[in-house]
Amino acid sequence: MKDRFGRTISYLRISVTDRCNLRCLYCMPVQGISLVQHKDILRYEEIVRLVRIAAGLGFRKFRLTGGEPLVRKGIIGLVGTLTRNCPPRNNTENHGTSPRNSVPFRGKSHSLAMTTNGVLLSEYARPLKTAGLGRINVSLDTLDRAKYQRITGFDAFDRVMAGIRKARAVGFEPLKINVVAMRGINDDEVGDFVRLAREGFEVRFIELMPFRVRAEGWSDRFISGAQIREKIAQTFHIRRTDEGPAAGPARMYRAEDWPGRIGFIEPISSRFCSACNRLRLTADGFLKPCLLSDVEVDLKTPLRTGATDEDIAGLFRETILEKPRGHHLKEHKIPVRTMAQVGG
Repeated sequence: MKDRFGRTISYLRISVTDRCNLRCLYCMPVQGISLVQHKDILRYEEIVRLVRIAAGLGFRKFRLTGGEPLVRKGIIGLVGTLTRNCPPRNNTENHGTSPRNSVPFRGKSHSLAMTTNGVLLSEYARPLKTAGLGRINVSLDTLDRAKYQRITGFDAFDRVMAGIRKARAVGFEPLKINVVAMRGINDDEVGDFVRLAREGFEVRFIELMPFRVRAEGWSDRFISGAQIREKIAQTFHIRRTDEGPAAGPARMYRAEDWPGRIGFIEPISSRFCSACNRLRLTADGFLKPCLLSDVEVDLKTPLRTGATDEDIAGLFRETILEKPRGHHLKEHKIPVRTMAQVGG
C-alpha cells in the first residue's frame, strides 16, 4: 500500500512485550517503566491474525521486537506459527484473509526477523532457526565488559557474546550488530566495531534519539553518522556500496573490502523519512505510523470485540494515511512512549 506521499508501506515491526532483562541508559530508567498488564498485551493468536491481514495488504517484511522478545514465554511457538502461516497472496481489499488461505511463510516473498539484546540468544538460537526465523539483529553498544554493565545495568556481556557465537554457528548469517553511538560513552570503540566486518558481521551505527525517558542531556551524548564516518576514515578505507540486500534506512559502506558491511542509521542528522516503509505495532496493540510520533491507532479493542478482517484492514489503511511526511524531533517534539514501549 502507498501512503499520502507515495511511499510504499511494506514493513511491520511487532513488539511482543514491553518487558526487558536490561536497563539500557538511553532506553529505560533505572527504576523501570510502568509495565502493561498481562491481559492488555496482544495474545499470540492476535499477532498471527494481524500479520496475516497485513500481508494481505502487501506487507512483506516482519520483525519481532520488544522490550526483549526472548523474555516472552512461548516466543518459539509464535515464530513457528508465523513461518508456517504466511498470509495469502490475494489482497484483503478484495478477498479478506483467513487461515484457510495461508501459504508457507518460508520463501522470498515474505521475511521474518528479530531484534534481540542477545542475553538469552545462546539458549534460543537453534530453536529460532529450527522454527524458521530468517534473520537476527543483536543490539550491542560496547565490546568492553565493564562498560557493558554501565550501559545496561547488568553483567551479561559474556552471555551476549556466547549468544552471538551460537547464532552464527547455527546459520544466522550475516548477523547484524546494532550500535547506538553515544559521545563520551562508546564513540572510542568505533574502530573495534568496524573490525567486526572483517569477520563477516554487518555493523550498524545508530544515532541516539531523544526519547522522553532519557531526553535530558541528549545533545551532549549525540554524535552524528557523519562524525562517526570521519572517525572511521582516520583508520580505515571506506566506500559507499549498494551491494547486498536492501538496507532500509541505513547508508551502507564497505571497509577495507572486508566481507561484512558497515551501516549508518541517521534519523536526526540525515532524516530518512522520505524512504520510510514501515509501521510499528506496540505490545499492547496500537499501530503507530511513525516511531517518533505519538499518533497511534487501537487494534486490540476491535480485535477483541468482533471486528472482521476487513475492519482491521481498514484500520491499517487509516494508519498508513496518518503517516507523516517526517518526524519533528528538530522542533523538540519528543515522543511520550519510551523506546522499550514502542519496540524501536
